[in-house]
Amino acid sequence: MTAKKSTIHEEAQINSENLIGDFKALMADAEDLIKATASNEEGPLSAIRSKALDTLNNAKESLSSVEGTLTEKAKVVAEGADEFVHRNPWEAVGVAAGLGLLIGLFIRRR
Repeated sequence: MTAKKSTIHEEAQINSENLIGDFKALMADAEDLIKATASNEEGPLSAIRSKALDTLNNAKESLSSVEGTLTEKAKVVAEGADEFVHRNPWEAVGVAAGLGLLIGLFIRRR
């Protein structure tokens, strides 16, 4: 049981880390794009670039504060699901079978 529980925790942590990594990559790409337009210091492009830099800086600060919280919440959700399955294995099997049946019906209609 412990191996299953640790596997669920690892998967949740990996998924949250992937999401955070993707968001960081997106922010880096946006910064590169903004820096590439740095030669245009006049006109509306300058104002848009300045606003975008401010937004990126705020997003970085928010990401830093949310990163730990997201990882912790993912762990709590994984623990809750794992505990539910261990307490109610037949209910979990029934729910999974019902969802599988519904998904199968929807796929069959297409």
